[in-house]
Amino acid sequence: MDHPPDRTDRWQTGKVIVVACPGQGSQTPGFLAPWLELDGVADRLGAYSEAAEVDLIAHGTESDADTIRDTRIAQPLIVAASLVTLAALESRAGRRADGIAGHSVGELAAAAGAGVISDADAMRLVGIRGRAMADAAAAAETGMSAVLGGDQEAVEARLAELGLSPANYNGGGQIVAAGAMPALAALAEEPLRGTRVVPLQVAGAFHTEYMSSAVETLRDAVAGVPASDPQVTLWTNRDGSVVTDGRTALDHIVDQVSSPVRWDLCMASFADRGITGLIELAPAGALTGLAKRGLRGVPAVAVKTPDDLDAAVALLNGDAK
Repeated sequence: MDHPPDRTDRWQTGKVIVVACPGQGSQTPGFLAPWLELDGVADRLGAYSEAAEVDLIAHGTESDADTIRDTRIAQPLIVAASLVTLAALESRAGRRADGIAGHSVGELAAAAGAGVISDADAMRLVGIRGRAMADAAAAAETGMSAVLGGDQEAVEARLAELGLSPANYNGGGQIVAAGAMPALAALAEEPLRGTRVVPLQVAGAFHTEYMSSAVETLRDAVAGVPASDPQVTLWTNRDGSVVTDGRTALDHIVDQVSSPVRWDLCMASFADRGITGLIELAPAGALTGLAKRGLRGVPAVAVKTPDDLDAAVALLNGDAK
């Protein structure tokens, strides 16, 4: 992706805006339609479709919820949407954000946004990732459920008791459990006191040992991809730390397929570094919701459609009211 030059080193000025790239489950039917009204987006999505081996325009405008729930389709759709949004945002703002992070599959969009890999490689890798994770998920009947509220240690103990794994630590009192469907059903039937269990619209136990075969497939694919060091601050879901080496960033993205997503630690790192705003790329909503609980007082803009770009540009350029 060609990026506009930075206007200044915002880390030194106290105005620090981070872009967040969402993960699987954030897609909704037709969500790409308004983006196709922007100049150049149809051509960009056509190229992305070829790289990912998925018809992004058809699935992003016409396919129903069940169709785009398919991991093979959902993951490329989400990464493509984030890249389209980021290009539009940077073009209008005339600069890049000061940092970037992705949640789960959103880490591929973040890697491209940080200049670690090209958009084309991000889309090729997400196509491979989606197919490999779908194949791994097909080997066993598994799923994921969000556990809202409760004490973290108590939730972890209950999951272990049921043979479930914590797949996402999302912060704001939310842990996503993953594993066999009967165990998830038992969790929902007898939730811990003070918690609520919400089944997620994903087709497998992602970020657990069930995905081990997908890890090896993605590792092989990544081996031949050129990687540059990040050109903006880039966080990893591995432990919320900042990663400064491009090859290390890709290695973490591969390992993350079968390891828990630590978005809670990413948000803690955002706070420690004193960020002053967060912009979530399309298909947006989930991460800004988490930010309201985990980054209290930090303005957050969800860019769902092009109509939201003005607010995002204002935040990025320090002009937000």
